[in-house]
Amino acid sequence: MALYVEGLSERVAHKGMAQFQEMMRQQLESSMDAELEKLVDTVTGADRDVCMKDFKGFKNLFHRFLQVKGPSVEWIKIKRPPEDSIQPYDKIAAWGLPDGVAASLNKLVVVKLNGGLGTSMGCKGPKSLISVRNENTFLDLTVQQIEHLNKTYNTDVPLVLMNSFNTDEDTKKILQKYTHHRVKIHTFNQSRYPRIHKESLLPVAANLSMTGQNADGWYPPGHGDIYASFYNSGLMDKLIAQGKEYIFVSNIDNLGATVDLHILHHLVSQPNGKRCEFVMEVTDKTRADVKGGTLIQYEGKLRLLEIAQVPKAHVDEFKSVSKFKIFNTNNLWISLPAIKRLQEQNAMDMEIIVNPKTLDGGLNVVQLETAVGAAIKCFDNAMGINVPRSRFLPVKTTSDLLLVMSNLYSLEAGSLTMSPKREFPTTPHVKLGSSFTKVQEYLTRFESIPDMLELDHLTVSGDVTFGKNVSLKGTVIIIANHGDRIDIPAGSMLENKIVSGNLRILDH
Repeated sequence: MALYVEGLSERVAHKGMAQFQEMMRQQLESSMDAELEKLVDTVTGADRDVCMKDFKGFKNLFHRFLQVKGPSVEWIKIKRPPEDSIQPYDKIAAWGLPDGVAASLNKLVVVKLNGGLGTSMGCKGPKSLISVRNENTFLDLTVQQIEHLNKTYNTDVPLVLMNSFNTDEDTKKILQKYTHHRVKIHTFNQSRYPRIHKESLLPVAANLSMTGQNADGWYPPGHGDIYASFYNSGLMDKLIAQGKEYIFVSNIDNLGATVDLHILHHLVSQPNGKRCEFVMEVTDKTRADVKGGTLIQYEGKLRLLEIAQVPKAHVDEFKSVSKFKIFNTNNLWISLPAIKRLQEQNAMDMEIIVNPKTLDGGLNVVQLETAVGAAIKCFDNAMGINVPRSRFLPVKTTSDLLLVMSNLYSLEAGSLTMSPKREFPTTPHVKLGSSFTKVQEYLTRFESIPDMLELDHLTVSGDVTFGKNVSLKGTVIIIANHGDRIDIPAGSMLENKIVSGNLRILDH
C-alpha cells in the first residue's frame, strides 16, 4: 500500500509541475502580448500594419520557443538519407538540355539574401556593396549574371533582393544605377523582430524607433523568415500571376551561386504529380566545412541537421567527414506555389535557432531565428543535388576575398570560373592574420594581387606588405613578429618558403 501511495504522490507531483510550467508559459505569453501591444501603439498607418504582420510571426516563434522541451532531434532516430534522395550533379547534367531552355528560364525568379552588413570585414553598409573584383560589387556581379542570361536566351528572369532594415535604404539608393540593365529588380524586407532579455524574456526595446539605445532592440530573424516576409509583401502573388514557378535562393556573398540550367531543367521537366518542390544543393565536406549543416533522414523525411541541434555528446560525430559526407551550400530551388500553399496552411515548420548575444552595454539578450533550408521537410518530393565545389564560393573574410581577386579565377559576364591554367581544381587554403581583417587595410597591404596559380597554402601573420608582381607557389608562410615588419619585394617568387623576422624595403 505504501508503495502505491508513493507512486501516486510522484504522479501527482509530476502533474502539478506540468500544470505549473504550463501556467508560467501562459503568463509569459500574456506578458509578451501586452509588451508588443505597447510597441505597436507607438506607430500609426502603414508602419503599424507592417509591424502587426512582423509581430504575428514573432508571437508564433515565441510560442514555439516556450513549448520546446529538450533537443529538437533524437540522435538515435537519425539515419543516412536514401541513395536516391541525393542525386549526383553529373547524373542530372548528363540528360542534356532541350531546345526550349528559354521557357524554363521564364518560370524562374532569382532571389538573393541581402540582409547582412559588411561589419565583419570592417565595412559600413550592406555587404553586397563591397567591391570584390575589378571594382565590381557582389550586387554588380549578380546583375551582370542575370542580364547575360536574359540577353542570351531572350528571357525575363527577375532579381529579387530580400533586404533587412539594416540594408534596405542603402540598397535602394544603389539600385538606380541598374535602371538601363536588362533585369527587373524587386525588393522586399525581412521581418523586424524584438530582441528579448535573457532573464525576463521580454522585449528590450521601449518603442519602434531605430535610434539611440533602441537600435539594439531589434534584429532580422535569420533567412528562414524568407517564406513569411516574401508572402506578406504581396510580391510572391504578383510573380506567380506572371507565370513564375520556382525561385533560386542563395546568399549574395556566394559567388559560385549562379543559375544552373541543368538543375532548372530537372525541376520543370518532372511530371506534375511528382514535381520536386525543393532542391538543396549540397557538396562534399572538407575539414573546413565540418560545422556546415547536413542532410539526414528523420522520421521518414529528408531533413537539414545543423550543428546547433546536435547534442554535445555527438558533436564530434557530426563533424566527422566519414559519417556526414556532405553539407548544405544554402543554394536552394523552391516551388513558389508550394511556398504559398504552406504559408496559407500555416504548415511551414522550421526548428528554432536560439542565438544568445551580449549587447555593447553588457546586456544579455536572446534572438529567435530560423534557417531557410530547415523547411525542406515541409515540401513534397524534396531532394538534394551533390554539386561541384565550384558552386560554393562564399566571401566571408579578406582571405576569401584574396582568392576571388586573384588570377585563380577569370571573370566573364559576372561569373567567376577557376582558371584552366591551374593544374589542381581545389582552392588553396589562405589564412590572413588580424592586420588584414578590414578590407581597407587589406587593400593597402597589396600593391598588386600576387600570382597564386600554383599556390597550395598561404599563411600571413603580423605587419606584412606585398610589392607588385609577387608570385606564390606551394606552401608559403610569412610571419612578422610583434614590432617587426616584412615587405615582400616587387617581383619576388616564393615557393615552399617560410619568411619570418624583419624584412623591410626602405625608400632612398
